[in-house]
Amino acid sequence: MDLSDIAPEDFEPSSADWWLDWFLGTPLRLLITLVVGLVVLVVLRRVIRTVTNHIADGTALGRPGLRELGGTEVGSAILRNNPLASARRAQRARTIGSVLRSGATLVVGAVVLLMMLSDVGVNIMPLLASAGVAGVALGFGAQSLVKDFLSGTFMLLEDQYGVGDVVTFGEVTGTVEAVALRVTKVRDISGTLWYLRNGEILSVGNQTQGWARAMVEVQLRPDADVEGARELLRSAGRRLTDDPVLSTYLQEEPEVIGIEALSAESMKFKVQVKTNPAMQWEVARALRVAVREELEGARVQMAIQQQTLVVSETGATSTDAAAAASTSGPVGGPGTPP
Repeated sequence: MDLSDIAPEDFEPSSADWWLDWFLGTPLRLLITLVVGLVVLVVLRRVIRTVTNHIADGTALGRPGLRELGGTEVGSAILRNNPLASARRAQRARTIGSVLRSGATLVVGAVVLLMMLSDVGVNIMPLLASAGVAGVALGFGAQSLVKDFLSGTFMLLEDQYGVGDVVTFGEVTGTVEAVALRVTKVRDISGTLWYLRNGEILSVGNQTQGWARAMVEVQLRPDADVEGARELLRSAGRRLTDDPVLSTYLQEEPEVIGIEALSAESMKFKVQVKTNPAMQWEVARALRVAVREELEGARVQMAIQQQTLVVSETGATSTDAAAAASTSGPVGGPGTPP
């Protein structure tokens, strides 16, 4: 651009007034646009960082609307002191904060660039059209990558799962070790670490979010006293509520369900109790021990499944022989010694 094209007719190019008038035109507008853009970007990034830091530290807990997570002051303190909950909250806050800061930088930078190009006389309409075409091409070429990032973003925002949760993704069940925008890492019970693309996760089963339920099935002989058996199971449940440690894991009193199934060999009862997240397995193990001790104390035997041994002319197989050696018909009954 020739300076003579934008110079006033009554000014000489060598005069100080000409340079001052030139600077107060396009260069000043460019400088103001750049400074305003930087200020807006700094303010946005600082606000995002402050909010995400409060969320990561747990200082945003205890507000109305968190009752399902223990929104009282006591519940909030418990959540803040829970290592798994703290790690999950901090990771989610950091990831969301990183996405928001990157998005703010991209949007503000693009707006400032377009405004500066318009100030120097560049027609930005062809640029906008080209950017639209490039965006469409990029969307088709990297749609799987975009799908992974979008799915990861929504999973974090909706808090579908987090670090320490026991989840089921299709055929994979395990503990979440890391959550990122593109990939989720899950380690199953055998120790295998699975890398799951977020865009390929269609359904999520979270076994440790909000609350859980411990369930124990007990099979007794079909001629056992029903009311007596129910009272023994209730007594086993009371052992949990009286325990100073286990009682802190319970959200409700243990409940004895009626007869779930009945056959010629057994009748099945079910005991269930609502627990804190991730505590259902420990509670279920303790409940099984309590049930076993109550049944042994009352000399009530559990049902024994019958198996039939079929011997052919050539002799029984080793599997049949092992099964026959370990089984027998039901013996005894309520009140008889084991």
